[in-house]
Amino acid sequence: MARRLEKLLTGGSFFEGPRWRDGRWYISDFYQHHVLAIEESGAAHEVLTVPEQPSGLGWLRDGSLIVASMRDHKLLRRRPNGQVSVHADVSAFCGGWLNDIVVDGHGRAWCGNFGYDHFAGESPRTTNLIRVDPDGKATLAASDLHFPNGSVVTPDERTLIVGETTGARYTAFTIADDGTLRNRRVWASLPDLVPDGCCLDAEGRIWSADPHDSRARLIAEGGRVIEEIRTPAGTAPFACMLGGGDGRTLLLACSPPGVGAGREGKTDGCLLTTRVDVPRAGYP
Repeated sequence: MARRLEKLLTGGSFFEGPRWRDGRWYISDFYQHHVLAIEESGAAHEVLTVPEQPSGLGWLRDGSLIVASMRDHKLLRRRPNGQVSVHADVSAFCGGWLNDIVVDGHGRAWCGNFGYDHFAGESPRTTNLIRVDPDGKATLAASDLHFPNGSVVTPDERTLIVGETTGARYTAFTIADDGTLRNRRVWASLPDLVPDGCCLDAEGRIWSADPHDSRARLIAEGGRVIEEIRTPAGTAPFACMLGGGDGRTLLLACSPPGVGAGREGKTDGCLLTTRVDVPRAGYP
């Protein structure tokens, strides 16, 4: 069935990392260098400025907001009282800009990075997935991943699923009690998809944004495509998130097609929403 897309917000340079929490949407804007909180009405206000470019978002158990600061490879922590500090420096593990993160219910942040200088035209190479514990300690979680990007953690917090953007697949790991990753396996191989930001629904399926083909797809384990939503001409979804009061609103973070370079000063990014059948689950 065709889904009706509605605009929630316009005027972005490059929206990424959408999240839903406590009745609001949260979103990073790369080149306006801020994190926004957005009401369901579309009213927005700035939560945090990130000079080195914000990306992935998550929350610790005390309500602190964690933000990936891309260019300097740091996680920033904004406490509920507004105080901002460096939560972790993960430079030792990054092969390129820090990017998307997912924070689980234990407060562990699972962090991906580009792995190479994408905007300088370097050839893709594999890189690391990083785990940052609630105390800010960074650890190598997994290696040899192809641009680890959007990731999800299942509701029981036993499985981490990582999108590999240049690997055209989702890779799953079992999370041990001590946070180490085991039993690495391919969750879905998707030769015609470039997976970017994603989220998990209550039936264990992943909504995956594919900016290279201007669509979001609902994917089951094994790779079967359940549904596809195409965005309007001139827009491409770089990330998606389920939220709303009943968890059935799908938000698409859209910009014009392309890799995101040269977006400074642009204001044609937008957030689109539609209603879907199955609510969100797990993390983010």
